[in-house]
Amino acid sequence: QVQLVESGGGLVQAGGSLRLSCACATSGRTFSSYALGWFRQAPGKEREFVAAISRSGSSTDYTNSVKGRFTATRENAKNTVYLQMNSLKPEDTAVYYCAARASGRLYYTARLTAEYGYWGQGTQVTVST
Repeated sequence: QVQLVESGGGLVQAGGSLRLSCACATSGRTFSSYALGWFRQAPGKEREFVAAISRSGSSTDYTNSVKGRFTATRENAKNTVYLQMNSLKPEDTAVYYCAARASGRLYYTARLTAEYGYWGQGTQVTVST
């Protein structure tokens, strides 16, 4: 079982930065056993993939619209995953979710919501013009 709690969302002007955190409580498996992902959902839209990070943290994947602006990292010693968001745009406005999936592969990342079994409650990010 994994419990995920996101934090760090808020209101920021276009061009600004935010860092989201996702604290993970695990039982049975260690945090490093899980590949992690960040997704977002804007009003009236489907949840979409933003970023993913492998168990080791050495492999990452990003949707094209955030490449070069967002960076996913993790600190396995702190059971926490981060999403650093720079040069924010109004179209980045959404509820951001972190997700976890147990993985036997050290460098695996996943893009599909169906691949993740555990989800946080989300944190709102609003980017104003």
